[in-house]
Order: sequence, then C-alpha cells, then structure tokens
Amino acid sequence: MDKFTTLTGVAVPINMTHVDTDRIIPKNYLKTIKRTGLGKALFAEMRYDAAGREDPEFILNKAPFRKASIIVAGENFGCGSSREHAPWALLDFGIRCVIAPSFADIFFNNTFKNGILPITLPEARVNELMRFLLELPGAEMTIDLPAQTVLGPDRKVDKFDIDPFRKHCLVNGLDDVGLTLQQEGAIKAFEVRSSAEHPWL
Repeated sequence: MDKFTTLTGVAVPINMTHVDTDRIIPKNYLKTIKRTGLGKALFAEMRYDAAGREDPEFILNKAPFRKASIIVAGENFGCGSSREHAPWALLDFGIRCVIAPSFADIFFNNTFKNGILPITLPEARVNELMRFLLELPGAEMTIDLPAQTVLGPDRKVDKFDIDPFRKHCLVNGLDDVGLTLQQEGAIKAFEVRSSAEHPWL
C-alpha cells in the first residue's frame, strides 16, 4: 500500500448525499477480484450512456476533473452494500482522499485498508468547499496527514480528527498484510519452534 503523507491535487465536487457503493461501482463489475482496471467503472452509470459513450455533463468527464485525486461529497458517502470494489475503483481512478460530513461505517473502514483517507468535516464547510470547487474548476486542495489539516481552494485551513493507529498505518503504507509482515521474524521463529515440537503436523 502506498504511503500517505501529504497530497496536493485537483478536487472534484460530487454534490450528492447518500452516494451508495452501487453508484460508486455498479454490481456488474464485481466479478473480478483484481484491484486494477476498475477506475473506468467508477460512477459508470452516470459517466456513460447505454451505448458506453461518455456523458459530457457528468463532472468526472469534464477536463479539469479527469485527474482529480480528491472528492468532496455530501453526507453518508459510501452507504449501501459492503463491496470493497468501491474503494478499489476510487483508488484505481486516482482518488486518495474523500471529504464529506459523514461516511457509512463499512466503507469508511475499507478506505483506510486501501490507502484512501476519509476526512469528516462539518456540513457547512463541505458545502462551502463544493461551491468554491464549482466556481473554480480544477482548483487544488492540499491534505497534510501528519499535521491533520486540509488547505482549501480559498486558502482556509481546516483541522480534522483521525484515529492514531489508522494515521500510523496510512503514513507508513501499512495494510493488514503489511502489519502482519512487521512480525515476520516472530512468525518464522514460531514456525521453526512449532515444527521441532510437533513434527507430525
């Protein structure tokens, strides 16, 4: 998992509440277990028409936002089914941070496990950020995870809270496998000891 320290990038406003995981990535893309190649399916039912052509009115199809790495969205982002393909699709598109007033619990947990930082800010501030981003397409924001700050397009700095353990994992690029491998020496020592004590296993 890539480390997350600071991120400066284009922020895209997704001015919708209760964006569920089926909207983030439709169910017909769930057959794969690969984490790559899903970026093209992100918000597919809104990005493309029935013939597979891009809808020029959908915000991710507009030039300033095609390379967005930050999403600013409405409340309860990531609700619905607990599909891990949702953060996979976001990450493959290039999204490393989602800012919203609130998140669905399972999606919130899955983002951390996939190297995406979910940031909760007050609804009034999120709405303010969306207005700025709509008025200034292509505007950048800066996320500083060690300092736990968000620098908005209006140059205002917001602080955010994060669990210290989750912060540690993101800053050091540690997913569940990476955390386990930190104990590799102890695991190998246990295996050697177990094989000597129980050779029949």
